Amino acid sequence: MTQIKAEWLSAAPTQRVFALLTDAGHQAYAVGGCVRNTLLGEPVKDIDITTDAHPETVTKLGENAGIKVVPTGIEHGTVTLIANSIPHEVTTFRRDVATDGRRATVAFSDNITDDARRRDFTMNALYADADGNIVDPLKGLPDLHARRFRFIEDADQRIKEDYLRSLRFFRFQAWYGDPQEGPDPDALDAIARNLDGLETLSRERVGSEILRLLEAPDPAPAVATMRSTGVLHAVLPGAEDGTLAPLIYLEQIHGIDPDPIRRLAALGGDDVSKRLRLSRKLADTLKILKTADPMLAAGEAGYRMGQGAAISAALLFAASLSQNLNPNQLAEIQYGSTQVFPLKANDLMPDMTGKALGDALKSLENQWIKSKFALSRNALLDLHRNQG
Repeated sequence: MTQIKAEWLSAAPTQRVFALLTDAGHQAYAVGGCVRNTLLGEPVKDIDITTDAHPETVTKLGENAGIKVVPTGIEHGTVTLIANSIPHEVTTFRRDVATDGRRATVAFSDNITDDARRRDFTMNALYADADGNIVDPLKGLPDLHARRFRFIEDADQRIKEDYLRSLRFFRFQAWYGDPQEGPDPDALDAIARNLDGLETLSRERVGSEILRLLEAPDPAPAVATMRSTGVLHAVLPGAEDGTLAPLIYLEQIHGIDPDPIRRLAALGGDDVSKRLRLSRKLADTLKILKTADPMLAAGEAGYRMGQGAAISAALLFAASLSQNLNPNQLAEIQYGSTQVFPLKANDLMPDMTGKALGDALKSLENQWIKSKFALSRNALLDLHRNQG
């Protein structure tokens, strides 16, 4: 029998949650990403537990044990038990009664196989008990060992239950799939036949999936497959992925952390911020990168845009030309981002006011930048007096 050992599983708060369910005569298993990632040797962020206990029972057991209970999604069978500040999402075994491609009507079940069959991919339908023993109702372990994402049973049906699963497929493929084996052909065929369903999804859900995909170390192969199946243009009309692989190569050789907005800028597309319902902050960053002046000197770019945005803009421009960065470019950007213009408006007042004051400050700032930030405050004032 396959068994996992992990700190998150053996931790006292998690064992306490298992015990309050099993001691009351109920089944309890960790499921989904925490089990999958442990088996793959990847980090675990969230702990999901599934049980045959109904949510009102889980709530009562948690309250009686002195554990904070949050009714996260009672109608879907989910409550969150917060033990020692660690949240555990506890969800009752479920089976789908009806689906419309966006949401499902579910009924509770006492059968773990029912619960497994309503999930998306075989390697996400792996369960572990409190001792770490793996329960594999749908034989997903071979797929996990091969790092192969395969829809549970009928791929077409799984997608029609929730069209977001098409995007989740590419996200998981980018993060955990075997790039040598490539994606499952049956999955790609079903995804390509269900492109129209993507239009029914909320922009927030699509945006979240795209950004999480682009956070992967190297999403370029997955995005290329999205293009070939028609998914990329369905969710981002006008987007092209030709610059993405060169961009990721530059990030890797220069040791620059992945940035999903930088990579989104590389894809381009029409009305991207609206289509993905980006936050104002992310939309503003995307706009800055898409409108950056590629001819701006590196030091000036760092000063005007900030280090992060200037580095992203430089990477994007170099990637668009399939060129490397100048060895000194990153250092100049970093230096420029630390510089502070030494003059204030008060330095030129009261002799100057209004538009004349603004124009003078702007002219002096430009000369200071042109000097590569070498001109001191006194030198700038002397220059101003001489020009006056």
